[in-house]
Amino acid sequence: MKLVIVTAYPPSKVTLNEYAYHLVKQFRKNEKVTELILLTDKTEGAKDIEFNESGCKITVKECWSFNSYKNIFSVTKAINQTKPDSVLFNLQFMKFGDKKIAAALGLMLPLVCKLKKIPNIVLLHNILEEVDLGSAGFTSNKLMQKIYGFIGTSLTKLILQADTVAVTMQKYVNILQDKYGANNVKLIPHGTFEIPAEPDYKLPEGPLQVMTFGKFGTYKKVEGMIEAVELVRASTGLNLEVVVAGTDNPNVPGYLSKVKEDYKHVPQVRFTGYVEEYEVPILFNESAVVVFPYTSTTGSSGVLHQAGSYGKAVVMPDLGDLALLVQDEGYRGEFFEPTSVESLAKAIEAIVTNDAYRLELAKTNYKAATAHPMSQIAELYLHTFSTIIEKKSTGIATASV
Repeated sequence: MKLVIVTAYPPSKVTLNEYAYHLVKQFRKNEKVTELILLTDKTEGAKDIEFNESGCKITVKECWSFNSYKNIFSVTKAINQTKPDSVLFNLQFMKFGDKKIAAALGLMLPLVCKLKKIPNIVLLHNILEEVDLGSAGFTSNKLMQKIYGFIGTSLTKLILQADTVAVTMQKYVNILQDKYGANNVKLIPHGTFEIPAEPDYKLPEGPLQVMTFGKFGTYKKVEGMIEAVELVRASTGLNLEVVVAGTDNPNVPGYLSKVKEDYKHVPQVRFTGYVEEYEVPILFNESAVVVFPYTSTTGSSGVLHQAGSYGKAVVMPDLGDLALLVQDEGYRGEFFEPTSVESLAKAIEAIVTNDAYRLELAKTNYKAATAHPMSQIAELYLHTFSTIIEKKSTGIATASV
């Protein structure tokens, strides 16, 4: 199969680029794929397609840009030139831009493929019905939220023109089927990027590291986590280090710099900045607990799957998709009330003061993460493409009789 993937890709800073990297890594090793063609956003640095394992040929065509109105034309042209057997779109609603028209035009591409009769799947990482538009940084204005809701419904109908829409949570399947009457939606789990050998769960000497990982400033904020760790230090006397790993959300530039300035009086708070791929294992392995200081969620959490793969205990808000993931995929963590620093402090304290409990959570999460390796996820997509191709060929044969 000659497979095209339309996606952001490292070193891109556009969302979902890391997910694409790990999916590509597995597709290229699968014997069913003869060539991979990546239709990516334009970046200054070269695309990261150097893998240790052997695999099929990979071609990169940088053919779209964030917020460009021309993306629908440039990507369609690239699809026409490459003549793929199948096309996979790695999407969320703001993938092609945070301006409404640019975003909408990009999301018309699955319909273009359908009209061209090219087998296509949209991997949709979130649905607007499950996004808190205020805390996720879109808008807090009630009228604008209604307008976004109307636009979101219209864009969802566009995306559902794909042959298959794959979502990462059963709740999303139910909503798309119930609200839109969709019969082409399929659950394919998020998957775990890397499955290292089972760790020994030991922690390095020195302070216990309380780590959070991501893009911060909208619904992911670290002030409460820093304050919670201060409370735990005061009540336990433990030597704790706060590690804030990652960068500002593009919608909130300068957020972490301000936090750094506001909390400069707090000892042992470390801001790592952008984390390179090779640094990720070190970051997780050295952490005692991984915290999710979220006020809402916007989809299945890649960070939770990563934390599980490295055998980490986690502290999570008891809300939305994170709570559902625990239920659906077998992860476990200590929960807290999203707006309560005291509740977060109690959750962190429950883990850092009880090593047996930390180990219990860590081992459970490793087991949950290993249930869905990315190799399995890639195979599910290829099987779905085979089903689409078979249906199309049967339809053509029936029509010609």
